[in-house]
Amino acid sequence: MKAIEANFDGLVGPTHNYAGLSFGNVASAKNQANIANPKKAALQGLTKMKALADMGLVQGVLAPQERPDIDTLRKLGFSGSDANVLEQAAKQAPRILATCCSASSMWTANAATISPSGDTSDNKIHFTPANLSNKFHRSIEHQVTGNILKATFNDPAHFAHHPALPSVDHFGDEGAANHTRFCHEYGEQGIEFFVYGKHAFDSSKVAPKKYPARHTLEASQAVARLHQLSDQHTVYAQQNPDIIDAGVFHNDVIAVGNANLLFCHQQAFLDQAAVKAELSEKMAGDFHIIEAPTALVSVADAVSSYLFNSQLLSMPNGKTVLVIPQECQNNPRVWEYLQSLVSGDSPIDQTLVFDLKQSMSNGGGPACLRLRVVMNDAEIAAANQATFINQKLYTRLNTWVEAHYRDRLTEADLADPLLLLESRAALDELTQILELGSIYPFQQ
Repeated sequence: MKAIEANFDGLVGPTHNYAGLSFGNVASAKNQANIANPKKAALQGLTKMKALADMGLVQGVLAPQERPDIDTLRKLGFSGSDANVLEQAAKQAPRILATCCSASSMWTANAATISPSGDTSDNKIHFTPANLSNKFHRSIEHQVTGNILKATFNDPAHFAHHPALPSVDHFGDEGAANHTRFCHEYGEQGIEFFVYGKHAFDSSKVAPKKYPARHTLEASQAVARLHQLSDQHTVYAQQNPDIIDAGVFHNDVIAVGNANLLFCHQQAFLDQAAVKAELSEKMAGDFHIIEAPTALVSVADAVSSYLFNSQLLSMPNGKTVLVIPQECQNNPRVWEYLQSLVSGDSPIDQTLVFDLKQSMSNGGGPACLRLRVVMNDAEIAAANQATFINQKLYTRLNTWVEAHYRDRLTEADLADPLLLLESRAALDELTQILELGSIYPFQQ
């Protein structure tokens, strides 16, 4: 059955700030304590969504989390009214308050792993929210993420939803940021590519030394079982531990794939030759690998520019487009390399540059902001139509952002009880716009 790949971007939440919570994410640490502009961040994301929709791609939007997360703060012993909870947390544990105010759900590449119906034995699209257990500020997302996904893909005849894996280090799961699907046609059987940072149950295997490996082989294998994938159509690869220690905290910071094309750095994987050989063999046909050489693009350049945290898109006209952040254009070596790809005989026909500075300053580029869902016509029709971007929804969401979001936010502002009220009012209205029902704890 003919299918397409839809992109569902995360809407940046009202508490977008720079608290530097993500150890191992160089950009996040570098910009800690900077002044954030939540309104600009959300509008930048919406601009990208609308641009891709205007190019003929199916583009959806996923709602953000409720923040500040008062429920989590109460579980940690803060009590009284919501305002009292915020006041106590700000005085006694400001870093805990910051974790419970993070807008990191904007990076929906981490939201879940998704397997399309062409790959699963029951011919349904399977969703497993990522537990994101390595970072506390993200580990509190998966319950509401599951609610959002169920409200967006809400027909059990087409969609199967699983709970997140156990939230322990052994099954650390970072979602689609470490997962890629290759295929010759979207609606046909594909090859699902799982990338992990370490073996949880075998300490003899190599692992990074400086920064944590957030994703385990065992987590990837568990998701493959849940999604009813076949071994002959699945490939597991370990990230190069040295590049994790260089700031490559997810595979989507060093590699991106789509259809029959893998675009990666020369140092992306451990035993890269074997990984390429297995992918090529299982793809059984026309499969392309573009490998950026270290001599032209260093790992440091890849990390600072987010070259590989790009969206590799198959356009309706048959061309392949690479959506990149403005930082790639600002890096002479990266930009020269990209120009050589587009002007040469590579499968990449065009680059599109977007200003995503607000997201990039926290360590997330174009690919971080989207969750890919391969869907056929029946599955598109079965999804929540109110979440698909068109001119009407784009205009309404821009108006919504302008009405509810602040244009300046510091870490000190997170204790402001008015921010909680503003955020809840915004999200309550958003659930009506997107027809999601009651997905947040404050709506229960």
